[in-house]
Amino acid sequence: MSKSLNKVILIGNLGAEPELRSTTGGGRVATLSLATGRQWKDASGQKQEKTAWHRLIAWNNKNGQQLADICERYCKKGDKLYIEGEIDYRSWDDKDGTKRYTTEITVRELIMLSGKGEGEGGGGGGGGGWSGRAAGSGSSAPAKGGGAAKKDDSFDEVPEALDAEDDDLPF
Repeated sequence: MSKSLNKVILIGNLGAEPELRSTTGGGRVATLSLATGRQWKDASGQKQEKTAWHRLIAWNNKNGQQLADICERYCKKGDKLYIEGEIDYRSWDDKDGTKRYTTEITVRELIMLSGKGEGEGGGGGGGGGWSGRAAGSGSSAPAKGGGAAKKDDSFDEVPEALDAEDDDLPF
């Protein structure tokens, strides 16, 4: 039996405020720009860094998942986010007839890792998460109430020991 999986997990910072728009069918969609980075040492031992930018798409849907509205309300430039989603590839012909391509990540789950009011590159801190699942239930059932899933505030206060930089970890 052959199965396939299209799943992306990213942790990064928003590079701009979310852009919201409405579809002709009345749906709402948010477009976000997420920066992830990696560091390494080159052959000469010099520290190198590279930033990758990811285009994220978050939809409101008929199952009560209101990720576009949540992005509009809570996500700000510089916020650190945990994203789960899937890669989508699209192509279209622009007004000049040129074939255009884009790669996007359709958001299925979003967890804010920045603490309240940190924004503008602030890291650490707790946050809240939203997805199509009820918080803490472990099931894939949509959140109740038809609106946005409730924010889980149980991790708003993170102990200082958990707010360490990766370089400070002993392994």
